[in-house]
Amino acid sequence: MNAPEQGPSHKAPPVEDPLDRTRFPIDEWRLVETRFDGSDLGTTESLFTVGNGYLGLRGNYSESRDAHLDGTFINGFHEIWPISHAEEAYGFARIGQTIVNVPDPKVIRLYVDDEPLQVSVADLQEYERALDFRTGVLTRDLLWRTPGGKRVRIRSTRMVPLEQRHLAVLTFEVTLLDQRASLAISSQLVNRQDADTDSPKHEAGIGGGGTDPRKAESFDHRVLDPQLHGADPETGRIKLGYCTHESKMTLGVVADHVLETEAAYSMAVHSEDDLAKVIYRIAAEPGQTVRLTKLVSFHTATTVPPRELIDRCERTLDRTREEGVEHQFAAQEAWLKGFWERADVEVPGHPGIQQAIRWNLFSILQASARAEGQGIAAKGVSGSGYGGHYFWDTEIYAMPFLTYTMPWAARNALRFRYSLLDNARSRARELSQKGALFPWRTINGHEASAYYAAGTAQYHIDADIAYALSQYVGATGDEEFLAREAVDIFVETARLWADIGFWRDESRRTFHIHGVTGPDEYTTVVNDNLYTNVLARFNLRRAARAVWELERDDPEAYAALVRRTGLTADEPEEWAECAAGMYIPYDEFLGIHPQDRHFLEREMWDLENTPLEKRPLLLNYHPLVIYRFQVLKQADVVLALFLQGEEFTAEQKKADFDYYDPITTGDSTLSAVMQSVMAAEVGYHELALRYFMAALFVDLADRHHNTSEGVHVASTGGVWSALVSGFGGFRDIGSAAGDQQWQIDPRLPDDWSSLTYRITLKGTRVRVTVRPEELELYVESGTGPVTFSVRGALVKVGPGDPVVIPLEHQGPRLAGEPPYPAGIQRADGTVISAIVPSGD
Repeated sequence: MNAPEQGPSHKAPPVEDPLDRTRFPIDEWRLVETRFDGSDLGTTESLFTVGNGYLGLRGNYSESRDAHLDGTFINGFHEIWPISHAEEAYGFARIGQTIVNVPDPKVIRLYVDDEPLQVSVADLQEYERALDFRTGVLTRDLLWRTPGGKRVRIRSTRMVPLEQRHLAVLTFEVTLLDQRASLAISSQLVNRQDADTDSPKHEAGIGGGGTDPRKAESFDHRVLDPQLHGADPETGRIKLGYCTHESKMTLGVVADHVLETEAAYSMAVHSEDDLAKVIYRIAAEPGQTVRLTKLVSFHTATTVPPRELIDRCERTLDRTREEGVEHQFAAQEAWLKGFWERADVEVPGHPGIQQAIRWNLFSILQASARAEGQGIAAKGVSGSGYGGHYFWDTEIYAMPFLTYTMPWAARNALRFRYSLLDNARSRARELSQKGALFPWRTINGHEASAYYAAGTAQYHIDADIAYALSQYVGATGDEEFLAREAVDIFVETARLWADIGFWRDESRRTFHIHGVTGPDEYTTVVNDNLYTNVLARFNLRRAARAVWELERDDPEAYAALVRRTGLTADEPEEWAECAAGMYIPYDEFLGIHPQDRHFLEREMWDLENTPLEKRPLLLNYHPLVIYRFQVLKQADVVLALFLQGEEFTAEQKKADFDYYDPITTGDSTLSAVMQSVMAAEVGYHELALRYFMAALFVDLADRHHNTSEGVHVASTGGVWSALVSGFGGFRDIGSAAGDQQWQIDPRLPDDWSSLTYRITLKGTRVRVTVRPEELELYVESGTGPVTFSVRGALVKVGPGDPVVIPLEHQGPRLAGEPPYPAGIQRADGTVISAIVPSGD
């Protein structure tokens, strides 16, 4: 039966600003908290993280007495452990990898007349904590009335510089307002990974704690083996050095201290295996400010002895002291000024939305900017969730933001994938395939997912990486990187698809891919998953084109490619043939693309009668139960409609969206952003805005109840895509065939007066402003010109005056929501997938 044209008469309530604005007041350039609340410590620790992609300091309190997880994380610094399978089989993942909570440098404890400051029980007459997106500095301002009745002002700052990768800068100021007192300040480096008070232990296995695969694994052995420690009684310099027990990675951390005060004071130092500290005792008078500056440096390696890493840390600190602390703050502000010039997205008249947008963009920056040599973890450096692993999320959700705003960071992320290519070749051979198979989740390049059905079977990661690489090269023109290294990725991933697929003679000869899992993890190990086939087709076409162009334009580079990979002349022809014959599932009766060959044969899941306490499904039902039904964890076909939109008609996009949206649970944070993009494109503008708001506050409102494990980095990148590609209508199409075109077809929400974003294309930054009746293009930097297709008309913009294009409308506009397919009922007055997401 054909689905009706009109959606249901009832509508879901709009997703409004969910934050308690008495506690988190609106400030477009800061995340501000005005009172302490111990009920959501884990969430606020993640939200107030400061990091640079290499080093991350969770937003713990300096006193380290109230915490969900006192965390300091270094991207890629991990321990390994054997994955234990109850029943073994050939090719299962063997070695698990988990990010390590490195020694904590944030601890600065204050005692006034021997009374400790503990925020949760202190008599705080004033409280403000703020993360400034323009300065990159976390500040805290307290007015404490001690048990003895003395009023004390405490101001502190915390910063992880973007310019200096290995540095953290902390300041701590204490001012007595009315009475003299004896102060003690204890500044520490503490190894919490091996402390008895560490976070609750979880059994190593599929992913982490209990049945929740989103949590990090813990260990039954000591992780950081002490190698050295020290404390200088003259300078207050303290140090710790370690080697991980199994992975044999090494770490050095050194902290310098400078105390500024007019009062008399003494200093004592102490160090042992897991603790180094400096203690100052000060006889303070009213009105005197005691200021402690703490400079910390971390260095890590895979083979360098800790002693040498300590030397590197000391050189970093010596240089920093020569430059001065104020230079570090000024350099940070200047760095971020450039970032916001390239990356800011503006929504005038909606300050709460604007604040949330900037927090999301700032979060993806902190996860990626200095990740050099490593990937971008699912939680960045804000927490231990997902074990610190890198997933396909990077390429599909984070990379577009980096490619169009920070192309050097995108290049670094792709070079990291290139560095894993030999491991990927080995993994493909292990699975009896040619080419390369990149790991679904990893830190060190080896597959770390013990559950192959929802892990290794996601072969689409190969095509995701190829897609991101193609997008980067198209946007930057970085043909040198492609010719010298990255073309190997195209070759080896295309080889995998040509090998894993097979030809079948039906009414026409078609190419099929069986036994794979798409992005939707509620349907696994299927035949002809639409997303996989569509992206594999792109991968095959793009690889053939890259090889042919290299042979034509750079014979020397082509010869080097042949030597490196053993490429034969007939391989690109085979890839093109496989792409041309790729089977794309389509059901003529329903007029939709099935998610896989047999998807429509399954029973519909009854979402209406599924209690909310049974969400997310993955934590409440055996996988076999879920796999029997038509129910989605996240966008799958809908994601393919976005990434390869030129391969589908407008009518097909709407039909597919109408079918899949009501059966998508939103149990993954990856879903709402893509549903917003496609809802906007097909015309459901109200629904697009609701999905966008749900995604915008995924972490800020802890919508999935696990922000305590870290920020959802892919979702923060997806927020940018929802703005730029959804409401802003920007698309990059045609790169596989060589007829690349940048398109703009906006879908501005009804109550937005304008939307402004920036796109950098081949060195030229273009500011795009969408208004209800017009589109404005302006070159902010670079020489241009850049040509866009604006609703079918070619528009060229170069330096000089802006180009203004009239818009007759903001795309198709449909009333209500997608109609229900046969057999699906929704909860009255709600859209569950948009309003009540509760998964990863």
